[in-house]
Amino acid sequence: MNLSDVERLVSRAQILSIVDAMSKKLALWYGSVSAGKTVASLFAFLLAVVVAPRTGIIIIAGGSLQTIYQNVFVLFQNTAIFGSVISSQIEYTPGATSARILGREVLLVGAKDAKAVGRIQGATVALAYVDEAALMPEAFWNMLISRLRVDGARLLATMNPASRNHWIRKNWIVPGAAKNLISFHFTMKDNPNLSAEYIADMEASFSGVFYDRMIKGEWTNAEGAVYPMWDPARHVIPFADLPPLRDVMGIGMDYGTTNTTAALMLGITLERKPRMVLMDEWTYNPSEHGDIRLTDSALSSRFRAWLPQDHTPYPLTIRPRFLMLDPAAASMHMQLHQDLRGTGLSPWPAVNDVLPGIKTVANLLGNDQLIATDRCTGWMEEVTEYRWDAKATDNGDDEVVKENDHSLDAGRYITHSTANYWKPQLTAA
Repeated sequence: MNLSDVERLVSRAQILSIVDAMSKKLALWYGSVSAGKTVASLFAFLLAVVVAPRTGIIIIAGGSLQTIYQNVFVLFQNTAIFGSVISSQIEYTPGATSARILGREVLLVGAKDAKAVGRIQGATVALAYVDEAALMPEAFWNMLISRLRVDGARLLATMNPASRNHWIRKNWIVPGAAKNLISFHFTMKDNPNLSAEYIADMEASFSGVFYDRMIKGEWTNAEGAVYPMWDPARHVIPFADLPPLRDVMGIGMDYGTTNTTAALMLGITLERKPRMVLMDEWTYNPSEHGDIRLTDSALSSRFRAWLPQDHTPYPLTIRPRFLMLDPAAASMHMQLHQDLRGTGLSPWPAVNDVLPGIKTVANLLGNDQLIATDRCTGWMEEVTEYRWDAKATDNGDDEVVKENDHSLDAGRYITHSTANYWKPQLTAA
C-alpha cells in the first residue's frame, strides 16, 4: 500500500492526517458525522500495525465488542475502501475477543465503564486503537496511556465532539504537543465519498448544540435552554385544526407517585410533508388534587378513561400502536399490562437514553417536523423552562436539570422509542 493507492480513496485532508499522525505518540481524529475520520484513522492504524514493536500487545478498544465490529471491522471488510489485498489479511469473527490484522494478533476490549480498567491493568501495549474515545471512562483512557511503555508504542483514536469541558479535550487535545499528541478536525467536506445532497440532508437533520457538534464538528457546551428553537407560533396549533392523520405512533407515559404522571399521544399527519404531532395530553398531579396520591389502579383507571374509545367523541380512527412507559415504573407496567389486556394496546418499557432522546426531539423541532396541539398544556409549560445543568456542564457532562419535566419525558419516550417506525413515514411522501 503506497500513497498513490490511498489518494484515490481519501481526501487530501485525510492523507495529510495519516502522514502527520506518524510524528506523535498519540493521534486523535474528531469532527462531524460522516467526515471520513474513521477511514483515515484506520489507514493510519494499518500502517502502525506494520511497524508496531514486537514487545507488547495490540489493542482495539471501544464501547463494546458489537460497536467495535460495526465501526471498525465492517469497514475493514469494505474492499472498495481498503482493497481486497488488505481486507483478506484481516480475520475476525463477530463477538470474538481477538483478531488477526496483517499477521499480528489484536485483542479487543469493550470499555463502557470503569470496570474495563482491570482488563488492561498490568499489560504492556505496543499499539492501541480507540473507537469513540470521548465515550470512554477517563480511568480506562489514563490506564491505557500508562500501558504504552515500550519504545515506539502509540495510540490512535477517533471521537465525536462533546462539551468543551470534556476531560479528553481539556486534558489531552488542548495541551496537544505537550502530551506528545496531534489531533485532526474533520467535517463532511473532508470526505470525498459524500454527495452534496447527502450533506444537505444531514445539515437539515440537526439543530442547536447538536448541529455544532454533529455537523460543524465543534466541542460545544450544552448550556441554557435544551430546546431554544421552540416557538409557539411555529410549533403549536389548535386542537380543532389537527390535520388528518396517517398513523398514530402511540402514547408515552412518565410515572410519578408524589410527582406528576403524564401521558402524551403522538401522531403523524397526512400532509404533503408529514409532521409528527403531540396530539393530546393526560396528567395527574397530586398537588392539584389536595396532595392526594393515587394508587396504580386508580391512575390506570383515569388514564384508560382518557384513552380514545369507540364510544368517545374523539377525532381518532387509527388506534395507537404503542404505549411507551417510564422503564423505572415496574409496578405501573404490571398494572397497565393487566388492565389493558384484550384492548390491543400494551405497555412497553420506553428507551430512556436521555441525550439521544433529546437530540431526536430537538432535531424534529428545529426542522419543523414536530408540533403540538393546544391540549398539551403540560408540555408547553415545561418546554421553555427545560435547561441544561450548568454544574454538570462545568464538569464536561451533558445533563438536564431534573425538575418539572414529566410531560417532556413522556413526549421523549414515545418519540425516541418509535423512531424506526416514523422515520420512513416522514420521508415517504
